[in-house]
Amino acid sequence: MKEVKIKNNQLVSNIGLFYICYELSKRRWNCLPTTRNAKGADLIIYSQDGKKIYTIQVKALTDKVAVPFGNKPNLSMADFVIITNNVFDNPEVFLLNPNTLKNKLVKNEKSGRISHWFSKKDYEPYKDNWGIIGNG
Repeated sequence: MKEVKIKNNQLVSNIGLFYICYELSKRRWNCLPTTRNAKGADLIIYSQDGKKIYTIQVKALTDKVAVPFGNKPNLSMADFVIITNNVFDNPEVFLLNPNTLKNKLVKNEKSGRISHWFSKKDYEPYKDNWGIIGNG
């Protein structure tokens, strides 16, 4: 599919979120997206028997670049973080736990503004790491 340029971050986030729901559903998880732009996890999943329940933060990107986490990243709100990049052309998925990510965040300060990033080289080892969640 030819990449479509979309500047609206909300649309990119929705595309990534529903792509992750699709992938998790193939692995027998029931997926419940939460209210967008609310504090907290982006997605709640539960197993077919209802015994396993997890929260997930999804980060979606149009390119294969570093992931922005803002000035005050709150990584304690989810059991897992899933990054999907290249969402228009050939999505790639990277799955990891928040503590792993937290320990590798890069902090930048420019003109008094603080930002945190997770570099591409640091998330690449977690490509298709579906075993971290398993099947529902």
